Amino acid sequence: MTNEIPEADLAQAFTEKQALAWTHTARFLTTASQLVHLPATELPEIAFVGRSNAGKSTAINTLAQQKRLAFASKTPGRTQHINLFELGPKDAADALFADLPGYGYAAVNKSAKLRWQKVMADYLEVRRSLSGVVLMVDSRLGLTDLDKQLLEFVAARVATGEIKLLVLLTKSDKLNRKEADAALRSTTEFLAGLTTETSDVAVTLFSALKKSGVGDVALALHEWTHAAAAAAEA
Repeated sequence: MTNEIPEADLAQAFTEKQALAWTHTARFLTTASQLVHLPATELPEIAFVGRSNAGKSTAINTLAQQKRLAFASKTPGRTQHINLFELGPKDAADALFADLPGYGYAAVNKSAKLRWQKVMADYLEVRRSLSGVVLMVDSRLGLTDLDKQLLEFVAARVATGEIKLLVLLTKSDKLNRKEADAALRSTTEFLAGLTTETSDVAVTLFSALKKSGVGDVALALHEWTHAAAAAAEA
């Protein structure tokens, strides 16, 4: 017996397909080691952040369906630039992805850590075009102190709804159902402290290996950026 897919599910699948086609258009724009070197833009910008080894580059490449869009340094923690990628038609880009340096790698010297902490804090607190933040967290570890510190940098803008927040619990294929449920529950409980009536905060399991959560995330990012563009035009 073949079960028919409800029309709502068909519409959802089509929308996710379109969103994935959009993320597939991502292409390198520029790189900068300081905020002043980033181009001023009116396009909505989504920042990808996370600890070194949390799977950030892999997640970006999986969302874009490209193998080498975002590069993972052979030495974690050594990549110290903000990389921008354009999305949408080549002659009419409609959004930007910003790949921020991974943080928390023990071998990086203290002065470099402090410098990049300042750059990332400033970016998250003042970058005018920033519309959303995607925080990658290894699902086996949960939110670490450094992740929570990063969330503090953006908490005020998240609370007002100026910036949307999505936490991806990466490498979820390595968890069983009970562990996955526990990871979701503990992360959700912590994020409740950042949530207000006007905020947009979410958490989801994500596996680049199994491709689970990829369509949902692409759809969310597409909605974020196009809602931001519509608001800017209003």
